[in-house]
Amino acid sequence: MNIHEYQAKELLAKFGVACPAGIAALSVEEAVAAAKQLPGPLYVVKSQIHAGGRGKGKFKELGPDAKGGVRLAFNLDEVEAHAKDMLGNTLVTIQTGPEGKQVNRLYITDGADIKQEFYLALLVDRATSRIAVVASTEGGMNIEDVAHDSPEKIHTIVVDPATGLQPHHGRSVAKALGLTGDLAKQAQTVLTGLYAAFLGTDAEQIEINPLAVCEGKNGDELLVLDAKVAFDGNAMFRHKDLAELRDLTEEDPAEVEASEYDLAYIKLDGNIGCMVNGAGLAMATMDIIKLNGEFPANFLDVGGGASKEKVTAAFKIILKDPAVKGILVNIFGGIMKCDIIADGIVAAAKEVNLSVPLVVRLEGTNVQQGKDILANSGLPIVSANDLGDAAEKIVAEVRKAA
Repeated sequence: MNIHEYQAKELLAKFGVACPAGIAALSVEEAVAAAKQLPGPLYVVKSQIHAGGRGKGKFKELGPDAKGGVRLAFNLDEVEAHAKDMLGNTLVTIQTGPEGKQVNRLYITDGADIKQEFYLALLVDRATSRIAVVASTEGGMNIEDVAHDSPEKIHTIVVDPATGLQPHHGRSVAKALGLTGDLAKQAQTVLTGLYAAFLGTDAEQIEINPLAVCEGKNGDELLVLDAKVAFDGNAMFRHKDLAELRDLTEEDPAEVEASEYDLAYIKLDGNIGCMVNGAGLAMATMDIIKLNGEFPANFLDVGGGASKEKVTAAFKIILKDPAVKGILVNIFGGIMKCDIIADGIVAAAKEVNLSVPLVVRLEGTNVQQGKDILANSGLPIVSANDLGDAAEKIVAEVRKAA
């Protein structure tokens, strides 16, 4: 689960991480009122969407010469003008794809006199099953570009869960960033807060870009100027307060609907809808569709013990995607019984007036009963003997219908 920048900063501040003052706004009037509460005279008006690259992004409605989704304002009039430009318009960034995302929220922050920018992130290193700290002096840039062009500038420090975060980890981060003296101590304080937040919220990733050295009243300060936080969705039952931060308008409507039925659904760019039970089998199904020359339109795992209602809901979600030109159902019945799957398929197909080719491969518990239900349904359902046969048939059906 992802959250907005302003939510991330408010959360990190609770763990002692230093962030510039800022206030969220849902309207132009709220944006101006927020700026009035900040010291000024420099303000930053930031679009709030679940995507990176906002500063370099472009608004569809404003033309190619318009400024991006993060802008400086030197007075209240400029705050108002920027807010009018951004709210309600569609911001396209490198991470949103060409469709972009509509900006419904802004974050007005106090300006900062930046001297130097860094990159700092905590994430789960799946190779070692430990928390990894990634640090680079190349802050403010796409870390993917840095990794490709200058990998030697990225430093990774792995934290042993048996010992937890230790002072030497903070010293290693400070050294990687070239910080000394008081700034090195501040780096250790920032890392301590980020690590506590990571563990305390069951985070999957905390990315700070940039972490900046800024001129303060009492000397240089190390401040978090942008933050991206993602949580482990499987742990949200332990964090009801964090679950309330979820912004459904930032998520794909089909994925939101699928989550209501406890379905694992991810929309993809292909034209063959997939309904499978089991993540591994789903991956194999998508691979064999590509092997036969077409592309999957989704990943959809109905789980091991789905009901008829759950299967029906899954089928409807697939069919709501206008890009879907055919559907492949691949079920290996264990706990999941093939006749239950068949009942759900028939019910959904009749309810939505199925108009695309459908190939079904069933195997396992009650497989013959399931095949009989499909055969007697009166629907043009193509039966397959195995996964290879199923993939060949659905690709052939889709191409024939094109």
